[in-house]
Amino acid sequence: MHTPEQLRDLILKALDDIQAEDIKLLEVTEISSFTDYMIIATGRSDRHVKAVANMVLEQLLEKGIKPIGKEGFETGEWVLLDFDDVVVHVMREKTREFYDLEGLWGEEVRKMVNRHRDGAD
Repeated sequence: MHTPEQLRDLILKALDDIQAEDIKLLEVTEISSFTDYMIIATGRSDRHVKAVANMVLEQLLEKGIKPIGKEGFETGEWVLLDFDDVVVHVMREKTREFYDLEGLWGEEVRKMVNRHRDGAD
């Protein structure tokens, strides 16, 4: 069994390995009842979004970790992978800008996003 933090780190590594862009980590443990972390990343094209999501799936399945849900592989515009403690969103840039998931959360979460972007996490 993996802790939420170990799961988070495995996913971040997989995203780095396949060169997902603009990876952001949101810690929502204190303000969300459905997950501890949300990770948002951008893919350059529909094909890249699908490849990024597949890489995350493959690397976690190798460790015996299965998602409880996955959506969006049909179009590749926005793929969601739900690992319970960590929810992963891989999106095309325009989709990400339009939905602005980072902007939906409070100031404390945006600070976490900035910490990850600066490499302080």
